[in-house]
Amino acid sequence: MTAWRRQLLVLAPLLLLGAACLPLAAMAQDAQGPTTSAPAAPTPTASTSAAAQQQAAATPAPASYISASYFSAEEAAGKLPPVEQRLPEHPAVAKMAETGRQGGEIRMLMASAKDTRVMVAYGYARLICYDSDYRLVPDVLESFEAVDNKVFTFRLRKGMKWSDGEPFTTDDFRYYWEDVANNPDLNPGGLPTELLVDGKPPKVEVIDPTTIRYSWDQPNAEFLPALARAAPLFIYRPAHYLKKYHVKYAKKDKLEALVKKSGQRNWASLHNKKDNQYKNDNPDLPTLDPWVLRVKPPAQRFVFTRNPYYYRVDSLGRQLPYIDQMVVTVADRKLIPAKTASGESDLQARYLSFEDYTVLKDGEESGHYHVRLWDDGRGSNLALYPNLTTNDPVWRQMMRDIRFRRALSLAIDRHEINQAIYFGLGEEGANTVLEHSPMYSAEIQNMWSTYDPAQANALLDQMGLTQRDENGIRLLPDGRPMQIIIDTAEEGSEQSDVLELIADSWKEIGISLFIKPSQLEVFRNRIFAGDSVMSIASGVDNSFPTPDMTPAEFAPSTQQQLMWAKWGQYIETGGKSGEKIDLPAARQLADWLTDWRMSPDPAERLNLWFKVLHLWAEQVFTIGIVANVPQPVIVSDHLHNVPEKAIYAWDPGAHLGIFKPDTFWLDDERPLSPVPDQN
Repeated sequence: MTAWRRQLLVLAPLLLLGAACLPLAAMAQDAQGPTTSAPAAPTPTASTSAAAQQQAAATPAPASYISASYFSAEEAAGKLPPVEQRLPEHPAVAKMAETGRQGGEIRMLMASAKDTRVMVAYGYARLICYDSDYRLVPDVLESFEAVDNKVFTFRLRKGMKWSDGEPFTTDDFRYYWEDVANNPDLNPGGLPTELLVDGKPPKVEVIDPTTIRYSWDQPNAEFLPALARAAPLFIYRPAHYLKKYHVKYAKKDKLEALVKKSGQRNWASLHNKKDNQYKNDNPDLPTLDPWVLRVKPPAQRFVFTRNPYYYRVDSLGRQLPYIDQMVVTVADRKLIPAKTASGESDLQARYLSFEDYTVLKDGEESGHYHVRLWDDGRGSNLALYPNLTTNDPVWRQMMRDIRFRRALSLAIDRHEINQAIYFGLGEEGANTVLEHSPMYSAEIQNMWSTYDPAQANALLDQMGLTQRDENGIRLLPDGRPMQIIIDTAEEGSEQSDVLELIADSWKEIGISLFIKPSQLEVFRNRIFAGDSVMSIASGVDNSFPTPDMTPAEFAPSTQQQLMWAKWGQYIETGGKSGEKIDLPAARQLADWLTDWRMSPDPAERLNLWFKVLHLWAEQVFTIGIVANVPQPVIVSDHLHNVPEKAIYAWDPGAHLGIFKPDTFWLDDERPLSPVPDQN
């Protein structure tokens, strides 16, 4: 019996016991007391989201609320109502290590004006979010119910408002569903895959201004996690703002004038330009985030100011966020570590890596910060991605041969890379889940990832690749030297340093390696088009999943997957573009993903996860190198409530978002930066 099957036998009874112990009518509910019941609501059963049932004990609602002095002048002038009128009837009461003070600003560095979207991740205002224990709990929602992963009832906070003071109600959900998602002009690609089960959309019922229900005939296990992602599925829109750009609501002459003034092709292009909640490039677009963009891109410096209508408070009634302003300065990516070391950032992890640790540590005293080392949430710090849908027919044949992928992996001296690049601090092995996950298996992590050049050579010989040129490089079946061109988009040196060591070890098996650097957009387009043979990038985002988190990263599901972009594109477009999966093992992974999505049974989902992980490792669809290399996180000496030790992960986690930066606070009195006048 393999180790992973033994682990399944251990975990399955515990998982079933946990589900059986859930109260039959339990409801995931925020700490602020009762909610309005939806009429004719289905009764939640034992299969209601287990994570939501474990919502932490209720925090008492404050007796009164305290506004930030940041708004004193506007309140005194009557431009802003009192804080009691700005908050929902039942605000979310935040839990934190220590209550803090309102005020101050946090400075951060980013490498592009497009990084304004990062503030959507860091703000992490989600209908449903992951808490610090990675359980799904209500956030913007006051409560939710899930019945067999088929029927989802959401209850909004009565009296909640957008950042411009307009009501946030189920009409914003209705607008998205009827007027955006199902409008072919605005959404020609059709509904997001997370809203389709076996190709069928949900039934959407607007019960009342604060209650809405989504239901499918079959389970949709991906729906709730999609709402909690770093880049979430937004199923609502600020209808009051966007209607003036929609042909259904706007007066024809006024809309035509707006289109002409904007320079857009038509009303749909204008609407889509104004409506991009994740891109976060429109200062006029109302938001639910803790901070509101005040500077229109492109710019070198962005100021985000606190949302006067934000829905969260601390236990003493202070409206969050604590921080008045977030100031993001755009800098050359290569200079961000040095600028951070000189004290130009109060909170920095993005664009830092372990190779920067020495310079960051040296700057602690003069920069008035300290360096924290967090665990890395990726399955591998870097991984190689053989392109199974490459255009070159000979290389496609090679990359699809399991013996070839295994040989490449066996010929990598991971221990040498770990010692030379990461000072021995990483974990050597495949690109898979790590010990943080209940599905971790040492057998899977080590499968085909132990340095064995003799076995690698034998596998290549079995393939008939025995002919070599005068330099000892094997020849492809068409006579070309076996030189693998690896696409890279890194601006630093980590990837090239790792690849140089891999090149040395691959020479021992008769394969040469050539590094092809390019800009990120070019890098992706080469892979999407099939022009790339192999690439290097970060490993899977989520190395610590639970059985209730989707295994989509380990099966063909999106064009963004570098090893089979055309298969992913085919799935995303419903067969309109890309290529149909024609490799049996990959087809099996996709089928298991579908089974997982449609299963209401926790034990079955766990079993499917183990099957996916085992086949993924056996097939070596990606080649992991070294994982869990410490991630530097720079924290100002004056900044509080940032975890000392944590997992730095994009999804789930949104990097810093899961730790709710609206609770971070400063103990210094540094003056605020001026807010540019955009009018």
